[in-house]
Amino acid sequence: MPLTMTQEVFITCAVTGSGSTQNRSPHVPKSPKEIADSAIAAAKAGAAIVHCHVRDPETGAPSRKLEYYREVTDRIRDAEVDVVLNLTAGMGGDITFGSTENPLPVNPKGTDMVGAEERVAHVAECLPEICTLDCGTMNFAEADYVMTNTPGMLRAMGKMMTDLGVKAEIEAFDTGHLWFAKELVKEGILDDPALVQLCMGVPWGAPNDLNTFMAMVNNVPEHWTFSAFSLGRNQMAYAAAAVLAGGHVRVGLEDNLWLDKGVLATNAQLVERAVGIVEGMGAKVMGPQAVRDKLGLTKRAPRG
Repeated sequence: MPLTMTQEVFITCAVTGSGSTQNRSPHVPKSPKEIADSAIAAAKAGAAIVHCHVRDPETGAPSRKLEYYREVTDRIRDAEVDVVLNLTAGMGGDITFGSTENPLPVNPKGTDMVGAEERVAHVAECLPEICTLDCGTMNFAEADYVMTNTPGMLRAMGKMMTDLGVKAEIEAFDTGHLWFAKELVKEGILDDPALVQLCMGVPWGAPNDLNTFMAMVNNVPEHWTFSAFSLGRNQMAYAAAAVLAGGHVRVGLEDNLWLDKGVLATNAQLVERAVGIVEGMGAKVMGPQAVRDKLGLTKRAPRG
């Protein structure tokens, strides 16, 4: 597949994530106010989309509490800067097994398994323009932790997202996830054209070498829209690679804590760096309304 560089690029800022980064940098936001403030700063720096998880304000541990999501989204919507809201729906599918000789019962520490309706409850409450759908099950970094997303669960969650009028951003951590995403579209569960995030370098999904990246790109239907990211020091390299390959850009503290060697970043600084890369390649950075027009999104108020 020949490379066709993207001429108009949107930047997503993944603001905080759910990983154990809260004690590794003072810039990782924890409370709803901190998360919203960091998202607003990223929007002012040039991010058209902010992708938000929530955390326990005291410990920084990942959370699914509706009141945290509602506070984050209300604060962002009330800000003077416009931005497209993208909320995670990846929580609630976590299994940590016992020992290798006694995997059952599962380890309650790190296990958080709930039904489809509960996994998207905050989406139904807050009505963002976009929410994520992790499109497969995978071994995820830690020795005995599995990110669990069965076909049945994904069909149920995907239908709820579509019925709510919220655009699913398919999170693809490997080529098989794209295969199943195409099946969801074929079955009419997700709308066509779809929106995809290519997640590179996440152990133990697709490695972040360029051959694998282009295999992922080549498995995205040409009329779909894709964005891509990689972790840590490869974050900015993949900003350039994504644009060169015809996609869009994701940066942020969910995926990378560093601006330069030994220099901890803020979300706004990472977005500013990405803007410089995009514009340095001769492309234009899109604003939030242009993204809504491109993806067919509707900005709505949350449920009362």
